[in-house]
Amino acid sequence: MVERQCRYCERSFQPSKYQPGQLVCGEPACQRQRRADYHRQKVAADPEYRQVCLDSPQKWRARNSDYWRRYREQHPAAVERNRQQQHVRDQKQRLRDLANNNSAFDLKHSAAEIWLLGAGLRNLANNNSAPAQVWILEALPPRKPPASESCKQQRAGIQAASGG
Repeated sequence: MVERQCRYCERSFQPSKYQPGQLVCGEPACQRQRRADYHRQKVAADPEYRQVCLDSPQKWRARNSDYWRRYREQHPAAVERNRQQQHVRDQKQRLRDLANNNSAFDLKHSAAEIWLLGAGLRNLANNNSAPAQVWILEALPPRKPPASESCKQQRAGIQAASGG
């Protein structure tokens, strides 16, 4: 039989005698990719298929409206793991927002050096990277002290003096 080259992994394979036009080898990863590609093409080309794909999860959620509540009750470890991952995602989003802030573009070069101190330094001998969290904060201009007492204090003093 004729050997072919898989379009995904590019390894040689022999097509099935039942599928002589086979273009993808039988490896599970290649088959998964083939099915995903077919699905993507079908959704793009067939509006009826696309609508069925959109409606299916909505119907399932309507039939199983309490699924996620039950899942969270039965899997507290997954709930905690998700909570921790969400915390990390939130931190990354805040850092992205900070990086996209126009004032961050006004940063100047710093001649600062990094000194690593601690008992575990010998573990870093062959590895220059060390985990760190860096926060860049923009200083606010100093507030001007009030020229006189606040308006509330003045009103209260005037009202007390006129009312007494």
